[in-house]
Amino acid sequence: MAEPEAAQGAAREAAQGGAREAAQATGAGDVGILFVGDLVGSIGRHTLLECLPVLRERYAPTFVVVNGENVAGGLGITPKVAEELFREGIDAITLGNHAYRRREIYSYLETHERIVRPFNYLQSQPGRGLCVVEKDGVRLGVVNLSGNLFLKAGSSAFTAIETALDKLEGVDHILVDMHAEATSEKIALGWLLDGRVTAVVGTHTHVPTADARVLPRGTAYITDVGMTGPRGGVIGVKREQAVEALVTQMPVRFETSKEDPWLMGVLVRCSKPLRADSIEQILMARPDRPTTTS
Repeated sequence: MAEPEAAQGAAREAAQGGAREAAQATGAGDVGILFVGDLVGSIGRHTLLECLPVLRERYAPTFVVVNGENVAGGLGITPKVAEELFREGIDAITLGNHAYRRREIYSYLETHERIVRPFNYLQSQPGRGLCVVEKDGVRLGVVNLSGNLFLKAGSSAFTAIETALDKLEGVDHILVDMHAEATSEKIALGWLLDGRVTAVVGTHTHVPTADARVLPRGTAYITDVGMTGPRGGVIGVKREQAVEALVTQMPVRFETSKEDPWLMGVLVRCSKPLRADSIEQILMARPDRPTTTS
């Protein structure tokens, strides 16, 4: 018989607290921020939820933040899906260029503080671009930004971020999700913010990059954390459909692949405010699933 939701939540918090104390005792750092890249469809959501217990036991993260802009059917997010993620202990959800794909999310974005769309969207557009979450007396600011090259945004990410940082004065750590197509924009933002935020993580392209590092002034950085979903497709789409569209140059209805699901993310460790000690890339096959395509 399933435990009541309140009991499950209490048990989860107790397990996380014990694991976090163990991690700190071994010198792993005072604060851990687990960021998980673009969840793609229900398979991405289920992959996250099946991997989370292992990740919590292994890394004892203080905060878990995910990008959920593709989590509902491969495009956008719905209130129902967002609530499921929050119930499972996700602290904040960032979005991106598909933030408004589902109309039912508009009012939810206005009333729920822990889900954010790009800060450099127009003020007239639904939602907010940053939030603050607190746990164990630590305050984490989360900022979502959109790139400008090949994507639509109301203003430049490089000027909007200054306003965002002003609004987050006094927090212990700041995580910036730069949702962008161009690697140059992501890298440049990392250098702009080095020493001013705890981490700059790139999302959107769904392919993990190999440049995770702590920049000279203490900001953890990666150009793209990758996606959480079907690695056996083409950035989440069934590979046959993607190949057909590229070969024929004709419209093809895309569906989310189900093959070879992986979780992709990073863990940032911190022992001083607004400074990262380390960033570790996490590439994890969904439990009890094959690690390679046939």
